[in-house]
Amino acid sequence: MRYTVLASDYDGTLASQGVVDQPTLDAINRLLHSGRKLLLVTGRELDDLKGIFPQLDRCELVVAENGGLLYNPKTQKERSLAEPPNPQFLEELNRRGVPFSVGRGIVATWEPHQTTVLEVIQRLGLELQLSFNKGSVMVLPSGINKQTGLQAALDQLGLSPHNVVGVGDAENDHVFLSACECAVAVANALPSLKEHAELVTKNEHGAGVAELIDQLIADDLRFMDERLTRHSIAVATRPDGKPVTIQPYRGSLLFAGPSGSGKSTAATGVLESLAEQQYQFCLVDPEGDYENFMGAMQLGTPQSAPEVKQVLKTLEDPKQNLVINLLGIPVPDRPVFFASLFAQILDLRARTARPHWLIVDEAHHMLSSLVPAASTMPQLICGMIYITVHPESIAKAALEQVEIAVAVGNEPAKTLGGLAQALGISAPEFPNSKLEPNEGVIWCTKTDEPPFVVKLCVAQSERRRHLRKYAEGELGPDRSFYFRGPENKLNLKAHNLQVFTTIAEGVDDETWLFHLRAGEYSRWFREAIKDPELAEEVAAFEHEHASDAQASRRKIIEAIERRYTAAA
Repeated sequence: MRYTVLASDYDGTLASQGVVDQPTLDAINRLLHSGRKLLLVTGRELDDLKGIFPQLDRCELVVAENGGLLYNPKTQKERSLAEPPNPQFLEELNRRGVPFSVGRGIVATWEPHQTTVLEVIQRLGLELQLSFNKGSVMVLPSGINKQTGLQAALDQLGLSPHNVVGVGDAENDHVFLSACECAVAVANALPSLKEHAELVTKNEHGAGVAELIDQLIADDLRFMDERLTRHSIAVATRPDGKPVTIQPYRGSLLFAGPSGSGKSTAATGVLESLAEQQYQFCLVDPEGDYENFMGAMQLGTPQSAPEVKQVLKTLEDPKQNLVINLLGIPVPDRPVFFASLFAQILDLRARTARPHWLIVDEAHHMLSSLVPAASTMPQLICGMIYITVHPESIAKAALEQVEIAVAVGNEPAKTLGGLAQALGISAPEFPNSKLEPNEGVIWCTKTDEPPFVVKLCVAQSERRRHLRKYAEGELGPDRSFYFRGPENKLNLKAHNLQVFTTIAEGVDDETWLFHLRAGEYSRWFREAIKDPELAEEVAAFEHEHASDAQASRRKIIEAIERRYTAAA
């Protein structure tokens, strides 16, 4: 199952006029009976929500107050994700006659009072941000939003955003939907949200959510796979420059060729792509070939064997990738260890849909046979990467899930011919041209396309670390961006690109346009981020949209996500 969680907004999405109707409640029951979980992600204050939605206990967790509060309906325990509102701030709003309500961390009012609210924030020098929802104005500490609240909920449950479908209808849903594997807008959603959603339901409000639930149950949204290109994993490049990609969850990869032909190097390029997009992977490494891979924890050494319990404990964290070194296990005992490990990982996948990818080196030795569960439940042995000298020696139940086979070395026709023989099918005609360095032959086994020569994705660890540093790392005070506004009344620090985009989503238009018109965004990208191409693109937006806060904000954030953070 690719999608184990439905994360839904409340007002305007699950509910209409504040009420969830019976057909929508029936659909929620179907969702839960399918083994999936419902998370509610709402701007409402918790006490208000309890009063209007008595079926709150059908939610696994509730993210309330626009990301400021986490609530478990079953235990009735609350966890604040935001600092309580500043008393001086509340006193000043009251003095100025601004109507508002106060939650655990949120202060809520409505338009047009945002102008006065912003003046108070600036006068008191507070690190607060405004978020809008169809006329409502929500004030929270900088960096708190529906996305951060959703991530806190997933962390508590040990789940990954790669297994979440998100659905919403309004401005404050943009950021949390962008974090989900599949972003859905109900038919009554704002046009801007529909524009960026991967799927728009035919029906409005709860009927749209019910429609989505039934599609989830029917086929796990398989019909959406080809639209979710932001999640595709690059395997190689065709002669015309177009990438060869594979979708997560639905198929498996095979890298095959003689010893020393470059199988591991080609596979490492894919591993780097998985790590960059934050898909969890577990790699079984019989020969210690991946002990220096930077994107994963290492278990096992030449002197000590890894333990299955230790492996499972490590994989409880969805953000933790793992390389399992089997050098400490005698060669004859490795298939037995792997069989035990494989059964446990399949069980983990059945419960959590993780690890998203399982990579097996020396697969002909590890997978000459399969545990019974794998043979009877083939959906659990998708998302596999096999690396082998002898593809014909891998169990047929595993090979039947392979969508892309990559042959490297001097005899690709012989290598892939062995695969065809193992599958019991006729071998296609293979290219007979001599392969250049970093080239291979790809056979897309589920299509009628003949095999073709490709340029393999070469590992680029240094470049990946560079991207992660600027996207997620700590740039330091001298290289951070500061949203201060025209009179230096704010002091919102963005120490990396993810924080920059989060603050950009919530900062007021006047502050945003002040820095835009001064060309400070493009200057920061050029001088601090060291990305002249991004700087040039943003400079064009600064010129073209100097008076349009919404358009310039959207285009700059999209440019950043496209180059650095789209997979987060």
